Amino acid sequence: MEGEPHVLVVDDDREIRDLVSRFLRKNGFRVDVAPDGRAMREVLAKLNIDLVILDRVLPGEDGVSLCRELRKHSRVPVIILTLLGSEPDRIVGFEMGADDYVVKPFSPNELLARVKSVLRRARELPLQNDLDRAPILRFASWTLDRRRRRLSSPGGTAVSLTDGEYDLLVAFATHPQMVLSREQLLDLARGRSAHPFDRSVDVQVGRLRKKVETDPEKPELIKAVRARGYVFTPEVEMEEP
Repeated sequence: MEGEPHVLVVDDDREIRDLVSRFLRKNGFRVDVAPDGRAMREVLAKLNIDLVILDRVLPGEDGVSLCRELRKHSRVPVIILTLLGSEPDRIVGFEMGADDYVVKPFSPNELLARVKSVLRRARELPLQNDLDRAPILRFASWTLDRRRRRLSSPGGTAVSLTDGEYDLLVAFATHPQMVLSREQLLDLARGRSAHPFDRSVDVQVGRLRKKVETDPEKPELIKAVRARGYVFTPEVEMEEP
């Protein structure tokens, strides 16, 4: 990300749009605004946006639905603004792919701190690569068919994966031989779909190892790196469908 980070504020309340946009501009950000989902799409189609601040309640389409739509094709970070601060509501937002939640009324300084934190995390994510776009991936005689969301063992047997396990495996397989922190794995996996993802990465790794490792107690494919995270060790090859 070069120069001023570019933020899109999506809120049907003009006062909030003006308040947030003025405050962020004073603190070194470029800002565009949109009152609803249609205008948001128009801005995103024309401009390179680094982060979206998205109101939970909008006319026509709500912010959670728009966040879920964004996650189908984009990793752009999303902070949801909401009057609903309950834990179930926050969990729904995170499951739809939101990176953070800020409850109204909020302090502009708190929002600024959240924006900086989410952008810092986004900058630390690995860049997309050719493996990200490959429909079929092969590693250690395993086959991962992303069109069918199907994992096949070296013997050709289909292996059942939960949505969380599948998204985690895709995150690993598209970034092989690269140490990924738990936070990076969470962001990569959650950004791939709208499916709920267990926020305990270690639990998900343990479950996935039971599916793909010969000996889950002595893993060879998914190795822990002390104080840093995990690394997916095999070479990964792309295959044309």
